[in-house]
Amino acid sequence: MKRRKYIALLVCVVLAGMGATVRAQEASADTIMKHIRYLSSSRYEGRQAGTQGYMDAADYVINALRSYGVKPYEKGEWMKYIFDVESNQVENASLFTYVHKDDVRQSYVLGKDFACVSMTGRGYADAPVVFCGYGIDNNAFNEYAKVDAKGKIVMVLTGVPKFLPQSVTEKYATLRDKARTALAHGAVALVAVNMSETCRPTEVQCQMFCGNPPHLFTFPMLQATRWCGNELLKNEKMTIDSVLTMMDSTHKPQSFLLDKKFAIDVNATYNPTAKTGNVVGFVEGRDLRLKREVVIVGAYLDHLGIQGETCLFPGADQNATGVAAVLEVARMLSQADEWQGRSVAFVFFSGGEHRHKGAEAFVRTFKDLEWVDAFLNIESVGSGDSIAVMGKKRFPILWSIVSHNDSLYTQLMKQEVNTMPQGDAVAFAKLGIPAVNIFTTNGHRYNHVPSDIAENVNRRMVTSATTLLYRTLMQLCNGDYQGRAEESRYNRFENTYDDVDIYSTGSSIDSRR
Repeated sequence: MKRRKYIALLVCVVLAGMGATVRAQEASADTIMKHIRYLSSSRYEGRQAGTQGYMDAADYVINALRSYGVKPYEKGEWMKYIFDVESNQVENASLFTYVHKDDVRQSYVLGKDFACVSMTGRGYADAPVVFCGYGIDNNAFNEYAKVDAKGKIVMVLTGVPKFLPQSVTEKYATLRDKARTALAHGAVALVAVNMSETCRPTEVQCQMFCGNPPHLFTFPMLQATRWCGNELLKNEKMTIDSVLTMMDSTHKPQSFLLDKKFAIDVNATYNPTAKTGNVVGFVEGRDLRLKREVVIVGAYLDHLGIQGETCLFPGADQNATGVAAVLEVARMLSQADEWQGRSVAFVFFSGGEHRHKGAEAFVRTFKDLEWVDAFLNIESVGSGDSIAVMGKKRFPILWSIVSHNDSLYTQLMKQEVNTMPQGDAVAFAKLGIPAVNIFTTNGHRYNHVPSDIAENVNRRMVTSATTLLYRTLMQLCNGDYQGRAEESRYNRFENTYDDVDIYSTGSSIDSRR
């Protein structure tokens, strides 16, 4: 109780010291939406890290920053901290089913019925099919025990059964895990049915991270929609629903051989060391004493790319909204008469979809990291019903500053969220740098799907989140917040992230959490 009273008193003191009157600055919804429309257009081909589409999007960001008077951080170089990522460019893919060799084949459409797993291998497979549940091969639950997968295509469900302990399921959580298991049983390809509760059954979905290397160069991997999965099992021994019902009631595998065959053809080009990098802009503070100190504002720029000509992942909400918000804050800052204090770095990370590799690369090599007082991250703020700021559990004073600005300007912040920093902020928080993430609540609707387009972005939500980001930045730049020193006066929280998904790129916070 004493600790809570001390925290509350300390926060009040900090906020009271930030009471300078500022000239009204409004975020422009039109400017924000212009950025979102450009970045999510087909010209950037989904901004996959390690591709020309990403580099072209980075050029767009650089030109926008330059127009706002922002300078490159060091030696005239805008793109810093170059690092390697896996890149897999799918040129085309097809899926057919048939029962007898001479039958008319039922075709399915890339981008409508299925997508390739991000790190699919290339190749052709025309073979019988075995359904193997969740693709688990464990003594406690072996879904391969009563079927022969050799020379066949394996069909599985994404995820793992909830009734099994993590010690059994952890080796089969990703699609690469499932593919390696199928390959070990002699399979020639994998078709996974998307069971995500946050994705509509008729919409394809993709995740850039599908498990750790090595790459399976000649092993095709597809992810079908739930609707497509039902079609693939039509007139077969069991349906997806009957499999789940039996599995949940008996806790036993429900594997079987299909009557029909699949024909799969994937053409993809894999590069294990594709080059990518972060864009870093800088605006020097105007206070002689404070300008060496830096507040970083960041968002990740990359997304999932394009597969063939029919499957584009535009990434409007995830995360063109975050990029547009940071660009708009840069524009507002360039016109801010009231800004006098700390310097500001604008960072647009690559590798956000690769478990936030860009943020990790940044903190490893940023030469002025000791002078960073805070990191404000914004991600996927174009949908949902409220704003959720992650990081209160680790950095309550910084979180309270954001909450204070919300009470003054936006009134959209969900107050009961009490979590560790996530996403790009993890790399900073691990080093003790105060960091928070601005997300939205209940905004899963367009998570990693082709319909994540600018027309589906909530203008009011993204504009409000941008305003909140800007107001918080202004108080951090001009106020008395002392960053690590301020938080460390009472904060003894260990740098552990066991209770959260530290690499979440899910764009929004579910109110059930």
